[in-house]
Amino acid sequence: MKKAWLLATIILHAGALALFSAGAADAACYADYKAKRDNPLRLHYGVMKLPDAICAARRDPVPAVERRLEKHRWTLLTVLSVFGEEGLQDRKESAGEFFLRF
Repeated sequence: MKKAWLLATIILHAGALALFSAGAADAACYADYKAKRDNPLRLHYGVMKLPDAICAARRDPVPAVERRLEKHRWTLLTVLSVFGEEGLQDRKESAGEFFLRF
């Protein structure tokens, strides 16, 4: 009986750890976006890491991206997508100097 209880406890803890680890890994997310600056007109494509709270709750990333860009005098045109770490390398070259800059 003790062996069964011990085995059940180990399985329960292992499952909880797996769920916790998966939740932490899912929290990291990124957005790719287009932005502009006027006088003179400048456009850029960029990638930024989003706050964990937005990723975990799957909230709209637009307000967070806008605020961060506005601090650097850029205007958000559009958020193209939200993705995890698996999409970073595919976008790195296209984003150039704006890859994880803001």
